[in-house]
Amino acid sequence: MLGGCCRNPQKKTKVTPDSGSRSMRLEGQETAGQPRVTLLHTPNGSGPSQEFEGYWPEIPERSPCVAGVIPVIFYSVLLGLGLPVNLLTTVALARLAARTRKPSYYYLLALTGSDIVTQVVIVFVGFLLQGAVLARDVPQAVVRTANILEFAANHASVWLAVLLTIDRYYALCCPLHHRAASSPGRTRRAITIVLGAALLTGIPFYWWLDVWRDADPPSTLDEVLKWAHCLIVYFIPCGIFLVTNSAIICRLRRRVQSGLRPRVGKSTAILLGVTSLFTFLWAPRIFVMLFHLYVAPVHRDWRVHLALDVANMAAMLTTAVNFGLYCFVSKTFRVTVQEVIHSAHLPCILGSRPEGMGAEPMLKPPGHPKGAEL
Repeated sequence: MLGGCCRNPQKKTKVTPDSGSRSMRLEGQETAGQPRVTLLHTPNGSGPSQEFEGYWPEIPERSPCVAGVIPVIFYSVLLGLGLPVNLLTTVALARLAARTRKPSYYYLLALTGSDIVTQVVIVFVGFLLQGAVLARDVPQAVVRTANILEFAANHASVWLAVLLTIDRYYALCCPLHHRAASSPGRTRRAITIVLGAALLTGIPFYWWLDVWRDADPPSTLDEVLKWAHCLIVYFIPCGIFLVTNSAIICRLRRRVQSGLRPRVGKSTAILLGVTSLFTFLWAPRIFVMLFHLYVAPVHRDWRVHLALDVANMAAMLTTAVNFGLYCFVSKTFRVTVQEVIHSAHLPCILGSRPEGMGAEPMLKPPGHPKGAEL
C-alpha cells in the first residue's frame, strides 16, 4: 500500500504505432511511413475523448519521485522510535487493565497492538523492505498477501477506536446501563469480533491495484476497492466519531448549564484526542486517493505523486503519536510508565553485579555473636 514510492522505475512505458489495443493512433493512420502522431493530453484524466477509446493518454515517462529519500528517512525514524514506544505503551496499558479491569484500558491496549502490527506490516515490510530495499523485486503472490495484512491492520486500528467511542458514549450518556453491562469478558469478546471482522474485510484487498503502477484507467473492481477503502477506513468511522463525540460534548455542556461541574474523565479526553488526530491526519490520504481515481493518476502527475507520499507519511504518523497523548492527559499512565521503566531497569542493575554481591536485608535477625556458646 505504501511501498514503491521512492524507487526508480525499472520499466518505462513506450508508445509505438503497433502497441495493440493500448495504442493512441488517430483514425485514418494507414502506413508505417506516415509521420508519428503527436499525443494529445486531456485536461482531465477522468474524461478522455472518444479518440482514445476510453483510455487515459499514455506518456513515455513515469512521474518522478520528488520527495527523494525523505520518506525512507521518515519511515526509518518512525519505526525506530514508534515501535519501542508502542511496546512500552502495551506493557503499561496491560498493567492498568489488569489492575482496574476498566473496558477503556482493554480497548486502548488492543488499539496499541494493532498500531504495532501496522508499523511492522506496512512500514517495515511494505515500505522499507519491499519498496526501498528490494525495489519491488517480490513475487506478486507475496505482495498481494501482504495487502491483506496491511488493510486488516488499518481496519482493526480504526474500528477499535470506534469501540472506544461507543464505550465512552454509553459511560457518559447511559451510566447505569454501562455499569450493568460492561465487564472484561464482554469487552474481550467485542475486541475479538472487531479483529475477526477486520481480517475478513482485508481479504478482498488481495486484488488491490498498486497506485504506483496504475497507468491504465481504473477498472470496476479497482473503483469498488478504492471506495471500500475510503468508506471502511475513513468516512463511516468519522461519521460515528462525529455523532458520538457531538453527543458527549452536548452532554457536558448541559451539565455546565445546569450548574454542575463538568467531569471530563481521562478516557473521554483521550478519546477526543485520538479521534481528532485520526480525522486530521488521514484526511489527506483519502483526498489524494479519490483525486488519483478520478482526476489525475499518480503514474502521470508528479504533483499527485508527491501529495500521496506526504499523505501516506501523515497517515502512518497516527501509529506513534498516541503515547504522547496518553502521557499528556493521564497522570496515572505516566506513573505506570515510570514503574515499567524502573522494573525493567532494576534487573539490569542486579544482573550487572559481581557474583557474591547479592542484596542483603537491611535488618538482620538477632543472634549470638560468632564464637559464643550456650
